[in-house]
Amino acid sequence: MDIVDSATRSRMMSGIQSKNTKPEMLVRQYLHAQGFRYRLHTRELPGSPDLVLPKYHVVIFVHGCFWHRHAGCRFATQPASNTERWKAKFQGNLERDAKNVAALQVMGWRVLVVWECELKREPLDRLQRLAREITHQAID
Repeated sequence: MDIVDSATRSRMMSGIQSKNTKPEMLVRQYLHAQGFRYRLHTRELPGSPDLVLPKYHVVIFVHGCFWHRHAGCRFATQPASNTERWKAKFQGNLERDAKNVAALQVMGWRVLVVWECELKREPLDRLQRLAREITHQAID
């Protein structure tokens, strides 16, 4: 059961950003400081990737663990109320993500995903690994 009424929850949920989130801004700032140049939210590509690095033919999605159901993550909780609606919503998100990744790969893009919890746990380590993944260097 939710601890707030449905009108309050609706207002809270409508305030959640889909672009320029804190995790996304962290990734952008780090990559820019490292000399990477990118385009943002390119609507011409499936799924409008958060970052597009044409030079490397790489797209990056910065996923929130809750919305994109990061497997095994403590942030990918299941809401207690309206569970059927949430199950359908999350399933739709997963299917859409898989469809977008497949379409991008068919187009020849390398798709990288950075999870919100990775940036909370060990941000510098994850960002350094991302930079190596972009340039094909030693990937852990």
